[in-house]
Amino acid sequence: MGHAGFGPSGHDIVCAAISILVINTLNSIEELAKENVITESDEKEGYLECHFPDDINEKTKLFMDSLVLGLKGIEQSYGKKAFSKKKRYFELIIKEV
Repeated sequence: MGHAGFGPSGHDIVCAAISILVINTLNSIEELAKENVITESDEKEGYLECHFPDDINEKTKLFMDSLVLGLKGIEQSYGKKAFSKKKRYFELIIKEV
């Protein structure tokens, strides 16, 4: 949720990287894992939420683990830095429900 704020709209590499990872993961889950995914999004607010109405299969779990791995990599490069004065562009919060 939200925008990274690393660069101006349309030129923000952090936002683009996150968007590509998330959209590709959801598309892969639907196409390759044959999973039903319900999404809600608001591009203006930088919001995307997805729900799996059924139990997820092993392929979907692997795709989601891969997404988290990619997001953690972005967080390490552009996220909140401990003891740093650099601006925070991205923070990963994982909530399993």
